[in-house]
Amino acid sequence: MATITAKMVGELRAKTDAPMMECKKALTEADGDMARAEELLRIKLGTKAGSKSGRVTAEGVVAAHVDGNVGALVEVNCETDFVTKNEMFQNMAQAAARLVAEHDPADVAALAGLPYEQDGYGPTLDDVRKGLVGKIGENMGFRRFARKAGGNPLVTYLHGGRIGVLVEYEGDEAAARDVAMQVAAMKPVALSEAEVPAALLEQERSVAAAKAAESGKPADIVEKIVEGSVRKYMKEVVLLDQAFVKDDKQSVGQMLRDSNTRVASFVLYVVGEGLEKKSDDFAAEVAAQMAAAQGAA
Repeated sequence: MATITAKMVGELRAKTDAPMMECKKALTEADGDMARAEELLRIKLGTKAGSKSGRVTAEGVVAAHVDGNVGALVEVNCETDFVTKNEMFQNMAQAAARLVAEHDPADVAALAGLPYEQDGYGPTLDDVRKGLVGKIGENMGFRRFARKAGGNPLVTYLHGGRIGVLVEYEGDEAAARDVAMQVAAMKPVALSEAEVPAALLEQERSVAAAKAAESGKPADIVEKIVEGSVRKYMKEVVLLDQAFVKDDKQSVGQMLRDSNTRVASFVLYVVGEGLEKKSDDFAAEVAAQMAAAQGAA
């Protein structure tokens, strides 16, 4: 039996917003497996148990660049929020988005090798990154990027530099911008039901089945409950089925039909999504950064 520590209970509570004792019980039942404990809480407590599971735990920015019908989103990470406000870091991130749009690199390594000079560093984007690491005293890197060049118009929306959306559309630009803001606010996982990942749908069905089974109702009733839960879930995660944030009496799909607009695709980046931030001692972190900065001087 795994030892359940206060730190583990605190981490699970931060992820799920569930009561402390429920977190401890779930961890005990899951023998310390954090992912399993989170799933158990969802079964027992409902959707609230997953309300904070996507909390951002790493720092950085999302930058966007659109030129005609070619556009890109880039996520660039760093260690602390302080660096995200640094003009040199922001300039490098914006340059990375432009380079993706212009050169269509195959991957992050290819992006890093593209020609670029800034603040006396170069001749490649990665050389600039290394130079800023030494100058600022904090590690940083290019995590991921997306590029659209399908011939359709594009719009972007950035929220606080931490959320970035790129929408490819046909039709009304204002409607497409509304969709970009919808994506940033409601974070759909797919454009249509057919595009929802099968593994994600199966996981939701499994959780719904486990919750319904606890009711003790007949199997045919349980199946109806499960299907109802899945339908509700699809309306939450499918963009076209979501309630439109500006008018929740209609869906996004209905809004687009009324404006003669079609969304071909979208990309959503949330800074640090899926990453774990180090929980070092703050004083030690500051001291380490100061030492690194002095060594680079």
